[in-house]
Amino acid sequence: MPRFLRPLTRTVTYTRWLHLLCAGAFAFVCAAVYPGLSQPTLRDWVLVYLVPVPLLALAGLVPLVRRAEGLQARLMLFPGGHARVAGHGAESDVSVAPSTSWRDRGRTSAWLVVRLLLGLTVALLSGQVMALVLDMTAAAAGTATHSASVVTLPGTGWWYGLLIPVTLFVLLYVVVGAGWAMARVAHTLLGPSSAERLAALEERTEQLLERNRIARELHDSIGHALTVAVVQAGAARAAGDPAFTERALDAIEETGRAALEDLERVLVVLREAEQPASRRPTLQEADRLLDSARASGAKVDAEVCGPLETVPGPVSREGYRILQEALTNVLRHSGTVPVRVSLAVGDGRLVLEVRNPLSTGGASGAGGTGSGLRGVRERAALLGGRARTGPVGDEWQVHVELPVG
Repeated sequence: MPRFLRPLTRTVTYTRWLHLLCAGAFAFVCAAVYPGLSQPTLRDWVLVYLVPVPLLALAGLVPLVRRAEGLQARLMLFPGGHARVAGHGAESDVSVAPSTSWRDRGRTSAWLVVRLLLGLTVALLSGQVMALVLDMTAAAAGTATHSASVVTLPGTGWWYGLLIPVTLFVLLYVVVGAGWAMARVAHTLLGPSSAERLAALEERTEQLLERNRIARELHDSIGHALTVAVVQAGAARAAGDPAFTERALDAIEETGRAALEDLERVLVVLREAEQPASRRPTLQEADRLLDSARASGAKVDAEVCGPLETVPGPVSREGYRILQEALTNVLRHSGTVPVRVSLAVGDGRLVLEVRNPLSTGGASGAGGTGSGLRGVRERAALLGGRARTGPVGDEWQVHVELPVG
C-alpha cells in the first residue's frame, strides 16, 4: 500500500475524528439554545463558537473532569490495548488523575476550550464536505440540487464524479492533521503535573528497590541451600558412613524445602503485587540456620545475649539474611571449620558477629564474586547500621551493628 494512503487505513484516524466530532456536538447543543440554528448569520456562527467557552472553562475547574478527559483522550487519541495500561506508549503522557492544583484546573479548562474550537471546526467542515459530495453526485447524474453546502456547483456533468474521491481525501487528510494536533495538545495540557511525575518517580524507585531486595533474597536463600547441599553431599561421599549419609540427606532435604518456600514467596510477590506474601523468617528462627550449618559438618558455637523477640521486624528479618549469608560464606570458602556466632541485643542496637579460622586461600570471602558480602553491607546501610567484613588476625570476621531503637 502506498505510504500516503496509510493514515487513511489506521483506526486512530477515525477514533480521533469521532473525538473531535463529540466536542462539536456539544457546541451545536448549546447553539440550539442560543443563538439558534435557523438560518444563522455570520454573527450567529461566531456566537456558536463563543457561547460554550465559559461553560467549559467552569467545567474544567471540577477535579474529576480532568480524569474523564484523560481517559477519553487515552482511548480515542491513542487507541489500542496499551491505552488501558499506564506507562506503555504515548498515552502514558496523558494523566488520568483528578486535578490537584489550580494549575491543573486551568490546563483542563484550556484543553476543553481548544478541543471545542478545533472539534467544531472539523464538524462544520465535515458537514460541508458531505453536503458537497451529495451535490457532486447529483450533478454527475445530471440533476441540479440545492443542499446545505455553501459551494454552488455550476451546471452538471459526469466529471463531477471524478472530484468526489478527491474531496473526500482532502477531508480525511484534514482530519488526520487535526487529530495529530489534538494528540500533541493532550500531551501538553493533560500531561502529568510535577506532583504526579514525582509520585511516579517515587513509585518507580520503590519498584527498583523491591527488585533489588528480591534479588538479594534469592541470592541468600538459594545460595545457602546449594552450598549446604554441595558440602553435605561431598562430606557424605568422603565419610562412607551410612548413618552420616542419612543425616546429610536429611539436612539437604530440610534446607532445600526451606529454599523452595523462600522461592515460592518471592514468586508470589512477583506474580501478584497486591497479594500479601507469606511471613519472612526472623532472627528468632536463627536456630534453623545454625542446625543446617552443624549438619554440614561445621562446629558452630552460638551465643545469644538479650531478647531477640524485641528486635523490630525489618531489622530482625534483615539480620536473619545477614547471618545466612555469613554462614554460607563459611561453608563455601572454608568448609567444615569451627564457627563462633554471637547475637547481642542491648543499648539500642543489635550486634551480629560471625568468626571462623581463615582458609588456606586467605579469606572466607575470597574466590567468589563479592556480591554476598556487598549485600551484607548494603542491608546494614539501608537500616542505618554498619558492617565490617574481613580478616582479623588469623580469623575471618563478619561484624554487623544495626539500630533497634
